[in-house]
This record gives sequence, structure tokens and C-alpha cells, in this order.
Amino acid sequence: MIRSRISCLLLCTIAFISLHLATWAQDRSKISEADKVALAKTGEAIRAAFARGDADAIMKYHHADVVKSLSPTKFLVGRDAVKADLEDSFRIFYLEFEENRVENVLFLDRCAVEISTFTIRGTAKVGGAPFLFKGRSMVVYVRDKDSPTGWASIREVIQPED
Repeated sequence: MIRSRISCLLLCTIAFISLHLATWAQDRSKISEADKVALAKTGEAIRAAFARGDADAIMKYHHADVVKSLSPTKFLVGRDAVKADLEDSFRIFYLEFEENRVENVLFLDRCAVEISTFTIRGTAKVGGAPFLFKGRSMVVYVRDKDSPTGWASIREVIQPED
């Protein structure tokens, strides 16, 4: 009796894992080259808008329910909060990505998760020496018809370099 329960449990576990792996493989095969290019263009457009100090352009690539953890002490919820924070920063600094290196991208159906390292050069608009801010980010994008590229950031976590 115990042996048949263990066999049944083992068979169900194997079936579940097989079904899950088949679904995962199927989801990954749906990602086209156009999807990959559109996601890359999303990042390029955001970085270009940073260099121009254009918060409105940046927000076109952010979902209304975006949440950003920009540091251990800075947590922003919603598009309005993110835009206000950007506008505050752009009033004080010129910000430009000096480097952005994508380390990994995972596509899962209507989502993409991107991990990148970056360096941002900041220059105070009124005096002060330029500075570099380096770190790693993990951004979760979702398909969004309102985004110019079809992808919008919905979650982002920044890990500043020590």
C-alpha cells in the first residue's frame, strides 16, 4: 500500500515537472527577434531621454503601476512618484549613462527580466564636481500597448556598487 502511494506520488511529480518544463520551453520559443530588438530599443530610449533630462519621454516606457527600489532607502511606487523623483534630479543634475552592459535577459511570455551593470555620470547644474554612480539593476518589463516599443518597466531594483 505504501509502495503504491510512493509510486503514485513519484509519477505525479514527474508528470508535473515534465508539464512545467514543456510549458516553459514553449513560452521561450514564442520570443521573436523583433521582441528582443524592441526590448533593447526600450533601454536605449530611456538612456537617451536621461541624457536630455526628459522625464516625460522616460515615463512613456514605464507602466502605470511601476515600482522602483533605487537604493536601500529610496522606494518609489507609481508613475507619478517616479516622474516627480526624475524631475527633482534633473533640476539639480545632468545625468548620462556612460555605460550600460546587459548581463542577462529572461523572456517569459509577456514579461522580460533584464539584469545589467551601469555607470551614470552626474554633473551638478550649479557648481560641484562630476560624480559617477555605478551599480547593477534588475528591471522587469511587461508588454504594454502604450509604450512606443511595446515594453514598459514595471519593477526595478538598483544595487549600488560599494
